[in-house]
Order: sequence, then structure tokens, then C-alpha cells
Amino acid sequence: MDNNKLSSDQNIFMENLYWWGIPTLFRCPHDEDLEQCDIGLVGVPHSTGNGTTERDQHLAPRSLRNVSGCYRRAHGKFGITPWELCRINDLGDVLMPHAMVNDITVKDIEAYYKRLDQAGVRPVSIGGDHSITGPILKAIAGPEAKLTGGQPAALIHFDAHTDTMHHLPHWLGAERSAAHWGSYVATEGNVDPRKSIQLGLRGHTRTLNWKKTSAELGYGVIDIDEFRELGVQKTVAAIRQRVGDTPAYITFDLDCLDPSVAPAVANLEPGVSGFSIDEAVGLLQGLRGLNIIGADVVCMVPSKDSPNQITALTSTAVMFEQISLIADTLASNT
Repeated sequence: MDNNKLSSDQNIFMENLYWWGIPTLFRCPHDEDLEQCDIGLVGVPHSTGNGTTERDQHLAPRSLRNVSGCYRRAHGKFGITPWELCRINDLGDVLMPHAMVNDITVKDIEAYYKRLDQAGVRPVSIGGDHSITGPILKAIAGPEAKLTGGQPAALIHFDAHTDTMHHLPHWLGAERSAAHWGSYVATEGNVDPRKSIQLGLRGHTRTLNWKKTSAELGYGVIDIDEFRELGVQKTVAAIRQRVGDTPAYITFDLDCLDPSVAPAVANLEPGVSGFSIDEAVGLLQGLRGLNIIGADVVCMVPSKDSPNQITALTSTAVMFEQISLIADTLASNT
């Protein structure tokens, strides 16, 4: 039998074996041609924006390429197959020749995503620590951005922490760090905090006023206690009311999840339950129909994952929901 002439059924079977073939994100073509792409899957292997805990977050893109090949192809609830609705390619990783120096690297990240913005490509990225979200938003949202039509984006921010520490001059030397990005994208006009919301904040904090900076900037906040009172449906309604028809970006820090389903993350918050995967997926699916211009998943530490790679698989599930939301939006607009 000629292995180059497998039937379509055989090809589908082989492509769902994570250990077979050349790994790409979700088995998408590896094609860096932005003219042939609607949704660009991007690895951002960056770890120097958050030096307080684990440093191996740069290994996450490789981990996702390894496991995502065996993930589902169709979205059962939406009734779509995102790969058939638009052109989705693995664009590879952002080049980072100064990877050990955060405040140079964030400029390289921003320059990379400006190319995607000008080509009209909506990015879905796997980090990397949470400092990557700042330069991505600097590139694809705000006055010169094509994807938002020159306006600030609404930010839908899943996290256990605020990341809005504008009163700190630097974070262990990094000025545009994982602790600062939520502040500077608001003050510099890339995000409209009045249209934005932070979800799942929790934990025993260093100070009692730890949410003050988010309030000062104008972000809406639904912390984990309020979420428990509201539930998924009412929280979705609150998000949608706040965002409205503003172009929106989703950033998903895995530490918003309970450590039982995502143990390999950089800033674990044990002692206070985080989102279950069903709750997180329910919130994401509730965003269907919003104009999502891009998304990311951040803060996975593959070297700390369990042998069955549960955090990588959970990250894959979150990323699939983000891809499906954007693919559904693009299909609806054609």
C-alpha cells in the first residue's frame, strides 16, 4: 500500500495521533504567508516578564503543538468546524533575539503583531507569561490598529490577579511586565477599561487594597466570590452588556482555573477554588457573536505538568474555544 495515497478516513485517523507527523497547533498548516490566513495561531515563548515564580513558561508553545493534534475538530455546541470556515494557519513563533531581556522583547512582540494587524489576521496566541498581552494589544488595538478600526478594544480578562500595578516603577527590573500590562494598555489608549472586565480574581492577597488599581483605571471586576453568586449565565450577561459591540480581545491566564484542572501554571492560587473547566468554557461560549479580534492563553509551565499533561490539554481546550469564537464571527460576517 502506498503510504502517500491514504484514504481521507485514514488521514483523519492519523492526524488525530498526537505522536505522528510534524507537530503544529491543532494540525493546522504551518504557513507564514499572512495573505493566506484569516486566523493566525502564534507561539510566544517568553518567560522574562514574570520573574517571581516559575520561569519555564516559554516552553508552552512547544507543549501545545505536541498535544493539540489529538484534540477535537468540530465544535459540538456551536455546530461548526472552525477549520472549514476560514483559513487557520500555524504562523510559528515570534522571533525573540533578546529573549532574556523583557523590555526589549516586548518591542519585538509588538512589531511582529503589527504585521498581523495590517494584514487583517486575527491572532490566537499561546504564551509565554502574561507580559505578552501588552505588546499584542499595543499592535492590534488603538489609534493605528486595523483590526479595531482605530478604536481601543474591550478587554475580557480571565485571571486570578489584576495585572494593573501602575504604582510600581518595575517588577524585579521589568517595566512592561506581567504585573503592569493591564495598566499601560489602558492609559496609552489601546484598551477602553470602561468597556472591559476582569473575571475570576481571587486569593489571599499581599494587601487589602489589591483591586484598587483596576478600579482607578475603570475596569469592571467580577471576582470569584461575585461569580459564585451570579453563576455563568448572569456573568455572561454582565460581560456582554459591558462590551457591547466594541471589538474585543480575550486574554486567559490559566491561574484563573482551579489548580485541580490546571496544576502547571506560574502563579497558583490554592486555598480558594478557581473556575472549573466547565465554568470557564461556559463563559467563553457565552461570548459567541461578539466581535473578537484576537485572544491568548498564558502562564502554562510544561515542566511542572503532570505525566498525562493535563494542563496542556486544558490549555488546548481553552484555545479551541477562542479559535471557534473567532471563526464563527468571521463566517457570520461573510
